[in-house]
Amino acid sequence: MPEIDFRTEPALYRHWRLEFHGPVAHLVMDVDANARLFEGYELKLNSYDLGVDIELADAIQRLRFEHPEVGAVVLRSGKDNVFCAGANIRMLGKASHGHKVNFCKFTNETRCAIEDATEHSRQTWLCAVNGPAAGGGYELAVACEHIMLIDDRRSSVALPETPLLAVLPGTGGLTRVTDKRRVRRDLADVFCSVEEGVRGKRAVEWRLVDEVVPPSAWERRVAERAAELAARSDRPRDARGVAMTPLERSRDGDTIRWSTVTAELDRAGRRATITVHGPASAPPATLEAAKDAGFWPLRMARELDDAILHLRLNEPELGLWLLKTEGDAAQVLAHDAFLETHATDWFIREVRLYLKRLFKRVDVTSRSLVALLEPGSCFAGTLAELAFAADRGIMLIGTRGGDNRPPARLTLSPLNFGAYPMANGLTRLQARFYGEPESVGTAQARIGEAIEAEEAEALGLVTIAYDETDWDDEVRILLEERASFSPDALTGMEANLRFVGPETMETRIFGRLTAWQNWIFQRSNSVGETGALKLYGTGIQPTFDRARV
Repeated sequence: MPEIDFRTEPALYRHWRLEFHGPVAHLVMDVDANARLFEGYELKLNSYDLGVDIELADAIQRLRFEHPEVGAVVLRSGKDNVFCAGANIRMLGKASHGHKVNFCKFTNETRCAIEDATEHSRQTWLCAVNGPAAGGGYELAVACEHIMLIDDRRSSVALPETPLLAVLPGTGGLTRVTDKRRVRRDLADVFCSVEEGVRGKRAVEWRLVDEVVPPSAWERRVAERAAELAARSDRPRDARGVAMTPLERSRDGDTIRWSTVTAELDRAGRRATITVHGPASAPPATLEAAKDAGFWPLRMARELDDAILHLRLNEPELGLWLLKTEGDAAQVLAHDAFLETHATDWFIREVRLYLKRLFKRVDVTSRSLVALLEPGSCFAGTLAELAFAADRGIMLIGTRGGDNRPPARLTLSPLNFGAYPMANGLTRLQARFYGEPESVGTAQARIGEAIEAEEAEALGLVTIAYDETDWDDEVRILLEERASFSPDALTGMEANLRFVGPETMETRIFGRLTAWQNWIFQRSNSVGETGALKLYGTGIQPTFDRARV
């Protein structure tokens, strides 16, 4: 499979188009059947692959940053008599296991971004279902706040993956049906067991959609509902949007560079070192001057996001990520103060929400994460979240011979205590200190202080601190040991340990749904030579292993 690039823009879209009507935007799904990500299938009936979802994720971001005037988004189909047939079945049948699982994870994250836009950006999403919405097609709809279904006897909603393919609805469908739509369990069981789905009045009665509309009133009612939702928004209709200019990156052998991020790939060691570079200067003098894609927190978020996605999909054997930072901690904290001072502004709100989503993507990445805090690092405030997201944080005591930089320090800011919650609703420090909540208060009392290694270890902010004598050997042993373990066992271990405490719909989607789909995608009943996914469309009945494991 060719290398997958997550960078795109509307001029390059093959599957979506954006239309604007004052405070309402229409995001129209019109998939080009021949613009597939790899060979061997056609994207018929508005079915999708990862390439379609990459464009969708980009459109979601642009709507939030480039169009502050938009208070409601209508998601709809550009094809007659079909909404969306979901993930392309031929693609799933041909894709590697790893690609299928990463595809499901990215689509989960993209659907969560739609919900986040509705809840926190006050850009409410409405889905206008005009035709069959099956599988991932209905999952697109159910990510939206309000679902309208045309009552034309053809249009329906369905999650037919279990009867047809022996797999689960892979982008959170089951969880959203029960947890978000509050569909009764027995009715959900019926819904997920019938190929033809549910339509009309019954879809409303079962809470699968919010309203059905006769064809004669369809366009008028969609426009009226979208206008109502847009009117509730607090987004400024007269503000200037911020263009998401193309991301630039370069590659020199096994080193990939963005302006604020560097990724060095060590294939022999099966690891990647990701270094985030802090801001080179103070934040802008005014709020208006900050409203640019070059604003350091936004630029860093976009570039680190691209690095994470690139490594996830294109470098699956680099299972250990070392997280480093370089720069002036004072400048990081100055930018944090700027984000705090202007928190009520629409643009700053979007930057903070993007940072929140970025760190959530780190949390659910199936890699071992080790943060190395060394002289010259700037794990301060927002960047300290990377250290708290890591499975272990290792900090050097003092300085190294020949290095005139000051000792490593870790500094907290107010943003570490609520701006960037995890999927479980806790801050990373609350999750870290779940068994000792008083330690959160102790840490909060140290906001703004530059904490050196031994004290950071005593406060529980890092896992362990080593002096120069032990550093090289201890870090080497840790990395070699980690790389020698089973990747499968590590993935399961890390996913269990990272999310403590309360469950939310989001943690269930990533924990329950993704884990079960990962398992099912390896079972012969679905992906074996006589499995349902392999034989779909051939007319041959699949052969199932009937043992319930």
